[in-house]
Amino acid sequence: MAFIVAIDGPAGSGKGTITKLVGEKLGLINIDTGAMYRCVTVYMLRNNIKLNEKEKVKKMLKEINIEFKSEKVYLNQEDVTNEIRKTEVNNLVSQVSHLIEIRENITNLSRKVADGKEVIMEGRDIGTNVFPNADVKIYLDASPEERANRRLKQNQEKGIESSYQEILENIKFRDNNDKSSNVAPLKQAEDAIYIDSTNMTIEEVVNKVIDVIKKKG
Repeated sequence: MAFIVAIDGPAGSGKGTITKLVGEKLGLINIDTGAMYRCVTVYMLRNNIKLNEKEKVKKMLKEINIEFKSEKVYLNQEDVTNEIRKTEVNNLVSQVSHLIEIRENITNLSRKVADGKEVIMEGRDIGTNVFPNADVKIYLDASPEERANRRLKQNQEKGIESSYQEILENIKFRDNNDKSSNVAPLKQAEDAIYIDSTNMTIEEVVNKVIDVIKKKG
């Protein structure tokens, strides 16, 4: 029997970390749509495909295969787990995710992967567009400054060079881009539970999300 938990929110709000931990604790399959868009972005950067080259984009979507295995992300059988988090990918992924051809492709792929399963999925429009009838919807938020601090720490742990100011500017740019998009904009679903994680620990957020899921499910 299908059971869908949708977690939406802005870039850097901790959706990926929380979704992974909650999925592990509750035995839900974690489908990382953000990683899917990042894989597409890596492919476009490697092959010098521009955002306005529609025919190349359509052709590309037939050529790429994305898989998740043991916490690793594979693009056409190559492990790109670290590459998808690099600065050049961060700077372009928001624009890539606004292309309607790519958005529709990833949305359809997400629905296919989740069909008939107990799933937790995070993104920008999971509860509003991908799964508008999800059993549980959560909107996870945090202040831009806190999100920038978290992303900086994440990058330092992975050995990725970046500055706080650069990350903060990128987050504010993405927020504006995501919320004003003509294609599946970032917004809180009317029936979503709002969680502000700015002053919460990861454990506190995980427990809060699990509590919401148990009450609903």
